[in-house]
Amino acid sequence: MADPLSLLRQYNINRREIIERDGQIIFGEFSWPKNVKTNYLKYGSGKKGAPREYYTLECLLYLLKNVMLQHSVYVRQCAAEDIPAVNRPDRKELLAYLNGETTTCPSIDKSAPLEIPTQVKRPAEGDTTGGENAVKKARFEDTQVQKVREQLAARWDVNKKETTVNIDNIKSLSETMSVEKIAAIKAKRLANKRTTIKRTDTEDAMATDLRAILDFDVDSTKDIISRERIWRTRTTILQSSGKLFAKNILAILAGIKAREEGRNRPMQPNPIKMPEPARINKPQPQLTQYNRYDQERFNRQKEETEGFKIDTMGTYHGMSLKSVTEGSQAQRKAQMTPQPGRTKELAPVAPVRQAPPNLQKRVSRTPIIIIPSANTSLITMYNAKDILQDLKYVSTEEKKNAGSTRDNEVLLQRKRQNVTVPYRVIDNPQKLTAQDWQRVVAVFVMGPAWQFKGWPWDGNPVEIFSKICAFHLRFSELKLDANVAKWSVTVLNLSQNKRHLDRAVLMTFWENLDKYMAKYKPELRF
Repeated sequence: MADPLSLLRQYNINRREIIERDGQIIFGEFSWPKNVKTNYLKYGSGKKGAPREYYTLECLLYLLKNVMLQHSVYVRQCAAEDIPAVNRPDRKELLAYLNGETTTCPSIDKSAPLEIPTQVKRPAEGDTTGGENAVKKARFEDTQVQKVREQLAARWDVNKKETTVNIDNIKSLSETMSVEKIAAIKAKRLANKRTTIKRTDTEDAMATDLRAILDFDVDSTKDIISRERIWRTRTTILQSSGKLFAKNILAILAGIKAREEGRNRPMQPNPIKMPEPARINKPQPQLTQYNRYDQERFNRQKEETEGFKIDTMGTYHGMSLKSVTEGSQAQRKAQMTPQPGRTKELAPVAPVRQAPPNLQKRVSRTPIIIIPSANTSLITMYNAKDILQDLKYVSTEEKKNAGSTRDNEVLLQRKRQNVTVPYRVIDNPQKLTAQDWQRVVAVFVMGPAWQFKGWPWDGNPVEIFSKICAFHLRFSELKLDANVAKWSVTVLNLSQNKRHLDRAVLMTFWENLDKYMAKYKPELRF
């Protein structure tokens, strides 16, 4: 069911005419009294037991007509014309809803009782007086019918004059034509008659049909056209309220182009894999666990004898003085002297595997990426995997709120040409060895030069960026750092709100890194 508030909003957005006549407000074929209540609540009503008060249709319509006036002047005019005024707290939200800026409003009470509208027959376009235009319409129809009748009568008279024949001049066919020619004419006429449709038009039938067509066109067609409502046109259907072609469509095209260029890139030759040396399994020492019922064995391990071979658990109970002084040496000689009749047994020796001297430690070929350790950086150990592997920016605060923990290093798994390649991401370069620095391929720069304190090459950013591919991740809405602007750094501009553009921007990071590694680090895996 149509309600006055929705129709007022629809007519105001489409700039359609709203008629006020005889104490009624007319929207096409629906009309309501001026003082009918809408379902828009007044400010402060319905709260804490207060009664619900609603704005009237006349009040809202008067606000739309005087929206350009200052609120104080508008209130004075409402008081002078005895029309309720819209409260100032309701003015902004109400105008936003009536102008189509918002689709709904919290002050709209959907459970409010609505008055049923009165249906009125909408007059034809241009008919605002009723009876006078009806007389003009009848006169117009009569004159049109009369003109059509005169045209048909004139055409009929011309046809009659053309078909008039003088009977005195008629002669017999036998006098002018032979019998064979007359027979040929009859046969031709019969052949044409079989393929010709008989005409049944008469003057009365034509006049009746013409009158019916004119009546239908004047009465029915115009009445139907007057009830039509334009919802969308061929122009408005192509317009979008929330999209900009330059920002949204071009960004999508840029992402498609970057993806296609990544697919069409020539494949890098796979490096020859050398056979891995056999791993040496070293015996793992058995760790003694603490046992509260075996305190002697636990204490023996903890005692310090300062390098002397002292048996702290030994005892001299039941032994003589000579056995005490010579016991250990006699036992050692008895073990060293073989007994007669027995073959010499070799003492068991623990097998010890010694690695060949030419076997060296395997050299890692995993690339290393260094990121800043400061929490103010856009990329940290919390979100490095989301940014570089999933190609989507997630803030550090969101990862912390989700319960993520900070790792000392992150191992990325990048899928490229149906092959998964690992990348090691760290934020503490002080632990890297000289061999590890040979595998560093990328660094994310914040801006301050103290980030490179303790680095090789004397911490000189210019020298570092000539050896390592440098990147700077920033929001495009913020100002660029002065040091980054003068350094040889690839800037990755992300949007603060448009997450669907992240993939196209972060793809440029991998493209530049692949080009750098193909040229300067071909021995690493990428």
